[in-house]
Amino acid sequence: MSYEGYEIEDYQNEIKELSLQLTDMLEAALYFAGVKKARLEEAIDAYLDEMDEVLGSNEDAPMGFDEIVKVIKHLKNTKKDLFI
Repeated sequence: MSYEGYEIEDYQNEIKELSLQLTDMLEAALYFAGVKKARLEEAIDAYLDEMDEVLGSNEDAPMGFDEIVKVIKHLKNTKKDLFI
């Protein structure tokens, strides 16, 4: 199946690439928030785990700048060992 020259595989590859870029941006945000470089992977897992606690389980809830900052601030209070 294609749409204007794009195949489903093209869309799937684009989604994978965007997902990797988002992970890199989250790592950068956590690093500049003070997470130790060696613990970034652990911090990302903690971030994902804490999202529901901080923002609720509504999957349709907005996830913008303010919400990301709120989760990172929460991590700084609850997972202090991840930060410098």
